[in-house]
Amino acid sequence: MSNSSNKSVVVRQVFAEDLDSELLMIKAAILRYPFVSIDIEFPGTIFKPSKQMIREGNPIINYHYMKLNVDALQIIQLGLSLSNAQGNLPNFDSPFSYIWEFNFKDFDINRDRYASDSIELLKRQEIDFEKNKEKGIDSKDFANKFWDYGLLFNCYCLKSITWITFHGTYDFGFMLKILTQSPLPLHLHSFVHQLAYFFGYNIFDLKYTFKFLGLLGGLEKIAQALNVARITGSSHQAGSDSLLSLRYFMKLKSENIFESKWNETNQILLPPLALYGLVQTEELGFLDYWGLINFHPGDSAVVSADDDESAVLDDLLRLEGPFVDYHCNSCSADCARKRYHCQKQFYVHKRARGNSVPKDVSEAAETKTISQ
Repeated sequence: MSNSSNKSVVVRQVFAEDLDSELLMIKAAILRYPFVSIDIEFPGTIFKPSKQMIREGNPIINYHYMKLNVDALQIIQLGLSLSNAQGNLPNFDSPFSYIWEFNFKDFDINRDRYASDSIELLKRQEIDFEKNKEKGIDSKDFANKFWDYGLLFNCYCLKSITWITFHGTYDFGFMLKILTQSPLPLHLHSFVHQLAYFFGYNIFDLKYTFKFLGLLGGLEKIAQALNVARITGSSHQAGSDSLLSLRYFMKLKSENIFESKWNETNQILLPPLALYGLVQTEELGFLDYWGLINFHPGDSAVVSADDDESAVLDDLLRLEGPFVDYHCNSCSADCARKRYHCQKQFYVHKRARGNSVPKDVSEAAETKTISQ
């Protein structure tokens, strides 16, 4: 697959009959194009916090309302855009570059709940609800095949995948609902752990980043401010929106924005797993609070690739801080910006300063993280 940044972009419309072939294409491309931007279209929000709650911006309350909406609503579209580090899209040696738009059958406008203004907006953007109902993808099939084709962090050694989103709280909320085929976890901390389990720690929400750059508003407004063009499709089409978010990320990356803010702000500009609205604080103490060892500010667990699992476990358990929570499958992870490696999958919990490990997370670790 050769690269070209000048090729026309084609949005590959995916329905049930195309699902296998399109996921195979993504599997063939994803290791060479490991920057993955996602966007999800859904029927608006039917549960809304008060204006006072919005002003307070409490992550626990924000998660509560997100969970209410995601649990009650159905996915309509998922957009996926892949690129390499230079921002080039996969082209499979064709005259075009490609992104994907998955159309789901889950939403039935005659049966399911929705926000009327959101549905009218999606209709204006030419989303065909009747076609989706007849030919769309069942989210259960999508989840099973996403696993089968190894497109998650815990599959196929996808340790290098970087997930990009813009205001991605609902995007990843719906992704977890689909992949687990169950309601979202009751608590925010369980949601964060589940998110890291399925997708790893390299999840970046550009809405969070733009706040610190003084850029406010939606995708279109920020596109104008950054002089980033929408090169295919239109707003509120999942494929097109995912590509625009990816182009934001690549523009900032090319201008070394993230690197220039690394030390002076203690990585605050682009912290992993900091989904907009769900961040505990405006400091990386949020990550330390959740025990995300990738950016643990204390001592490092430094072991070589030749050390066995027990040595890794011993070093991890000696770390200072809140409970340590880590899983790995034949890949490396970052600890205080030093490297350690392991060959087996394991899950570590450390209890300290009165922090207990949530029961649902422990159960998930027992059932899901099995040595390969």
